[in-house]
Amino acid sequence: MTKTDYASVMARKGDIMLSSLGIDYAPFMAHPAMFDYEALMGLVPYDIDQVRQVQSRAGVGSTALIELRQITRLARKLAPKGKGARIFVKDEAANPSGSYKARRAALSLHHAEHAGFKGVVTATSGNYGAAVASQAARRNLACVVVQEVYDSHGIGQPEILEKGRACEIYGAEVAQLSVGPELFYSFLRVLEDTGYFNASLYTPFAIAGVEPLGFEIVEQMRDATGTTPDVVICTHAGGGNLTGTARGLRKAGADHTQIIGASVDLTGLHMASDTDFNRKHFTTGHTGFGIPFAGWPDRTDVPRNAARVLRYMDRYLLLKQGEVFYMTEALARLEGLERGPAGNISLAAAFALSQEMDADQTIVVQETEYAGAGKQPSAQLDFARRRGIDILRGDSESEIPGQNVIIPDDPRRIRVRDVDMTKLRRSLVKKVVAMSEPGTCGDDLVSFLAEETQMPRADVAALI
Repeated sequence: MTKTDYASVMARKGDIMLSSLGIDYAPFMAHPAMFDYEALMGLVPYDIDQVRQVQSRAGVGSTALIELRQITRLARKLAPKGKGARIFVKDEAANPSGSYKARRAALSLHHAEHAGFKGVVTATSGNYGAAVASQAARRNLACVVVQEVYDSHGIGQPEILEKGRACEIYGAEVAQLSVGPELFYSFLRVLEDTGYFNASLYTPFAIAGVEPLGFEIVEQMRDATGTTPDVVICTHAGGGNLTGTARGLRKAGADHTQIIGASVDLTGLHMASDTDFNRKHFTTGHTGFGIPFAGWPDRTDVPRNAARVLRYMDRYLLLKQGEVFYMTEALARLEGLERGPAGNISLAAAFALSQEMDADQTIVVQETEYAGAGKQPSAQLDFARRRGIDILRGDSESEIPGQNVIIPDDPRRIRVRDVDMTKLRRSLVKKVVAMSEPGTCGDDLVSFLAEETQMPRADVAALI
């Protein structure tokens, strides 16, 4: 009889992963960290045109690119003379499940269906669960979503509960858990018991599914402005959003576009802490995911994560919670677009960054998401107030995660704060070296780390 205690299940995780993915990671596992990244992505047997065809048949992609003229006008009013870059947004809320993650799910489930799997499983508290459930419904596949929802008192955030309801309306079975290590254990149990496909966010299929998003941005910006965008801003959490978009931009020839990540600053809150779980008011796109995943990508539910942000991210910016709530309402009031919080993290960054850039330059915010009742600022702020969080107006720079949310009293308050990219890159190099056997840090490892971090080879070698 197969043992189902925690230690026994975790000991079998390699075998469970292999059977549930249909991908053999063994050739990439000779070294604890180093591997051939492009060969991993080469496991996807479709070029970008074929990926777009798969998505088109699933009702995914080809979303509108909208110029935010009113928000750009406000940015120019606040900016020095000659400044105020034009701001555009890719309206990914138009996808069937209401977010760009429909792109990841469409290709992953296409692969699962053709590989003969009867159902799919995903572990997520976010939009990806709804995307997988939606695409599973289109393909008549069974779907189980394992969702981290509650603290130990059984209290769930309105945004996470909203996403759970979205999964259920598409017909998925939703297993809702409290925060803690049981999420991955329960996920493995479901995979083993069902024999379903692991629709992970971090497989090559999930990342390749985002590439058409970047490709479409280039096509649409060339039509709208005659050239590629100067900046594309991606909300950053686990890394697949930025990685896939960046790869698509490069495939479309946008070699000089600056790629920027943006996250909500939740410094001081631990995402695996039962105490801290409900003291945050963004469930994704925050530093609790963004910082650790940038500095060490392979903390996922697959042996090698295909999302590698340091290969592509040129700059990483942080915003305060109150600033994003402000921009969510500004988007609705000024542009007539009610959209959920994830893309508005990047929008807040774009608004501040626009005021630093020349007026003839362009910024693209590469996603929006749907705005259900649990995602609106009113729901999150009411939840925060009931948890003892102070809701204030004033200077958002004084915001302390877990203690207060400060809504800016003037749009001039919205600003960006740079993460030290050098520190992130050096941290990743140190982790890899620490995992390597003595005497094995040769030229191959230097080359890998130079590509992985965008650091010069000489700098990597000196650090080693």
